[in-house]
Amino acid sequence: MSEHTFMVIVAVLIGVLGGFGAIFFRFAIRFFEAVFFGSWDYTLDYALQLPWYVKFFAPAVGGLIVGPIVFYFAREAKGNGVPEVMESIVLRAGAIRPRVMFAKVAASAVSIGSGGSVGREGPIVQIGSALGSVIGQLFKVTGTRLRTFVACGTAAGIAATFNAPIAGALFAMEVILSDFGISQFSPIVVSSVTATVISRHFLGDFSAFIIP
Repeated sequence: MSEHTFMVIVAVLIGVLGGFGAIFFRFAIRFFEAVFFGSWDYTLDYALQLPWYVKFFAPAVGGLIVGPIVFYFAREAKGNGVPEVMESIVLRAGAIRPRVMFAKVAASAVSIGSGGSVGREGPIVQIGSALGSVIGQLFKVTGTRLRTFVACGTAAGIAATFNAPIAGALFAMEVILSDFGISQFSPIVVSSVTATVISRHFLGDFSAFIIP
């Protein structure tokens, strides 16, 4: 098997798992919204009708849950997520501990679901990147190949979460890798498109942001 074929096959695997991971992350957020605010249809109008103490205490309780998860389980899961991935690329050649992925999913889903002032972009970047890194380590790859798989995970996560395969691929190459090399381009695009197909199949073809 050629090097390029191996990279593309693993990229498809990362895209499939990244797509399902992004779907799970979205439903985890909705689950915790239902837990904290009592509704699966959590909208702005619904939030405005909530008692003041719910809006005040829900994020605080969420923070109390998130703190121990990050502190005791994986401290790399703190923060936005993007700088931590870039740090792993530069300092550890893309090696990320598997537990970071699980800690980030749990902490971010609780934080967002409880009304914390955080978004999905940073967490899904770190979740997808950790997934790509773990798969790369399972195949015992290092160096450029491992970094490429990290970027594949990034692209898959963004593409599936925001229904944006082009943005996912470009973000991974420009921000995470800072490299537009041809050898990295193909696997990253494959992962991004694969994750988008998975997401659209289960969630539908939707726009992440609706502009009037």
